[in-house]
Amino acid sequence: MLARRAYIPDEFQSDEVLDSWPLTVPCVAQLAETGIEFERPITFLVGENGSGKSTLVEGFAEAWGLDARGGRAGRKYVNDRPKTPLGELLRWDTTSTGARHKSGTRTKRRGYFLRAETAFGFMEAVSGMRGYWEEDTNAMSHGEGFLTVLSAMFQEPGFYLMDEPEAALSFNSCLRLVNLLYDLGESGAQVICATHSPVLAATPGADIIEVTDDGFQRTKWEDLALVDHWRRYMNTPEAYLRYVTNK
Repeated sequence: MLARRAYIPDEFQSDEVLDSWPLTVPCVAQLAETGIEFERPITFLVGENGSGKSTLVEGFAEAWGLDARGGRAGRKYVNDRPKTPLGELLRWDTTSTGARHKSGTRTKRRGYFLRAETAFGFMEAVSGMRGYWEEDTNAMSHGEGFLTVLSAMFQEPGFYLMDEPEAALSFNSCLRLVNLLYDLGESGAQVICATHSPVLAATPGADIIEVTDDGFQRTKWEDLALVDHWRRYMNTPEAYLRYVTNK
């Protein structure tokens, strides 16, 4: 483990801050009140669109020194850019190993933030640059490009964050990502991933935090609302589709 807890120090929690976005989002408000603990090498944040899980992951990335728009640890000038409001407030409680990772020299930091909505533009911008991947992702499908980046950048102990990596992946590609995530967790890396995928969330040994309109709480895979909906839909799609198509 590298990071044990993310929190917002009391001295940053003025009335003005607490009454403004993103502290008005329930999961962020709960984080401000109690912090959020990380107990296993792999943690999934699962929740509906708008629940705040992506806001959390983005803030986690910035608090670790990663670019909120995505990319690897140790990039030049990343710390010169203005942070998001949550990234400015968040702090980490780390293990001794995590402290060495976080404060090491720029060239020796190991980590990556893969953000689905900006990943393709970033992949095109850094293609061929030293420190990234050798393959031409422009000649690949989106899914193949994602897996190339993940295989190249997520391969040794470090701090890795992902926001909906399943966006470009097929079912079989999601299974390949499960294998990669599992191996990372076993290697001493730490991964925090926001996802809508029941396939990814089933990664063996992973911790699952469900993010809702009421905040966040730990849960089991089989108790996720996401899993329940997928099971019901796959068994009887008409039970859902009749409300969508009015038929």
